[in-house]
Amino acid sequence: MEKAAPYLAYFYKFYTQKLEKEIKRGTIPNHIAVILDGNRRWAKKALTMSKNGHFKGADAVENFLDWCEELDIKIITLYVLSTENLDRKDNELEYLYELIRQRLEKLYSDPRIHKNKMRVKAMGRTELLPDAINDVLKRLDDATKGYDNHYLNIAIAYGGQNELVDAIKKIATRVKDGSIEVNDISKDVIEANLYTAHLPQQSPDLILRTSGEQRMSGFLLWQGAYSELIFMDILWPEFRKIDLLRAIRTFQRRNRRIGK
Repeated sequence: MEKAAPYLAYFYKFYTQKLEKEIKRGTIPNHIAVILDGNRRWAKKALTMSKNGHFKGADAVENFLDWCEELDIKIITLYVLSTENLDRKDNELEYLYELIRQRLEKLYSDPRIHKNKMRVKAMGRTELLPDAINDVLKRLDDATKGYDNHYLNIAIAYGGQNELVDAIKKIATRVKDGSIEVNDISKDVIEANLYTAHLPQQSPDLILRTSGEQRMSGFLLWQGAYSELIFMDILWPEFRKIDLLRAIRTFQRRNRRIGK
């Protein structure tokens, strides 16, 4: 088995390069959104602590961002933490908060966000998060608010229903103060009040979920109306470049009618 390992590694590298060349001849999604699922199940399968699954999952996020940079994907939206996740109130959540803070600090220090002119923005009810996380999120927002070449959206303390409620409240406030009439409320007005209002393309071309679950879990309920959905059995910490390439190839083979 050990003698076969180098051959398997060579085959994997060869096939990955071949597949990458293939998909680059087609349309690369402009906006990819990902539900990062399976950290805890990976840890259970590996007979290790849940926090090790989150650590490996954080590594997978960094790798994923590298691959998206190589493919020049302009907009990335990552579902990192839902509002429901905040109800755990246990040691695992505290570890997760600290891990997120550390990786955000690492991102803040990464010169590539400036080289690529990447706008980094949190999406969600971030007031529910610890001050330490909000501090680095604000620094990332301030440091990148003038960029518009690439976008990294971090859905954290996020819920799709909450997003719609918050948008409705904003619009209702404008109706109440007389700055807009009820009959003026349109699709464009709603989108201007969503968490994704800063994006040049709010709707993802492709929404990917790992771990084998086939549901949206409240992710981008408005924006994902016409997105292509791809569900993969692989657990997030095991996600490889070849999995991303296969997802893009699947996307390219679909006939996107957008309601037509």
